[in-house]
Amino acid sequence: MPVDPRTVEQLVEIITKQVLLRLAEEERATQTGQTICGRECGDGLCVQMCVDRVGAVVAAGADRLSAGLGAIPSSRGIGALIDHTLLKPEATPDQIAQLCYEARKHAFASVCVNPTHVRLCAQLLRGSPVKVCTVVGFPLGATPPEVKAFETQQAIDEGAGEIDMVINIGAIKSKDYEHAARDVRSVVRAAHAKGAIVKVIIEAALLNQEEKIAACLISKEAGADFVKTSTGFGPGGATAADVALMRKIVGHGLGVKAAGGIRNLADAQKMIEAGATRIGASAGVKIVAEAGGEVKAEPAPQPAGKY
Repeated sequence: MPVDPRTVEQLVEIITKQVLLRLAEEERATQTGQTICGRECGDGLCVQMCVDRVGAVVAAGADRLSAGLGAIPSSRGIGALIDHTLLKPEATPDQIAQLCYEARKHAFASVCVNPTHVRLCAQLLRGSPVKVCTVVGFPLGATPPEVKAFETQQAIDEGAGEIDMVINIGAIKSKDYEHAARDVRSVVRAAHAKGAIVKVIIEAALLNQEEKIAACLISKEAGADFVKTSTGFGPGGATAADVALMRKIVGHGLGVKAAGGIRNLADAQKMIEAGATRIGASAGVKIVAEAGGEVKAEPAPQPAGKY
């Protein structure tokens, strides 16, 4: 009887997700001597996984296997530029496990999650080149520098390797550049001391041209590794014009991350052409599928008034 490839893919995905989730519970199970079992179903397929059996599966090579499940994406290049993002407050551990599964499969640069999920992601991505990215002072940027530094230290201790901090936007708008610089410097110092990189979110949609330039210059002077357009929770997302301006101001020594409203390959390509070296998106799987020709790419939107 021929094997249905779709059924195989479903089974592989279910098993991988369950292995990753149970790995995160393995330490607790070992300490208590309990056997923890879970059941996952989809389209009539059900798989039961027990944590006391996971060790043998991993020892047999499951960790390396899950990092390359399915066909190697032909869009590997663009995947390496994507921070696969889930920052919704209602995100569940199952959704975070799915995010990590997709990040392994498509070789994304990182997963970007809220701080409460950092420890789980670090466990799920152990042995993978995919980094754990988290947010600090998010999404308003209005917490004191000392609090942002503490958040940074805590996140790195739990497994984060990349920190996306929100700059103090009010300080930029009031031209209190000394405070804004101290804000960024406090996070950079805490992160770099532990080998993590820092991306400074300037929330460009809230700033005028002069303020965008100031925020980029301050971030560069303070030792940040990237500047980033948006949180995705502000009044607007990334634009090619903002990315081009940010690239011009920081030069080639810093990265530029475009985030917010990037929903397809055409959006991502526009940002890369403008100078972005990292893309933050929740639509990462769709983007790499379009780049690999697995689904039809959406046409770029036409300017108003043109046919």
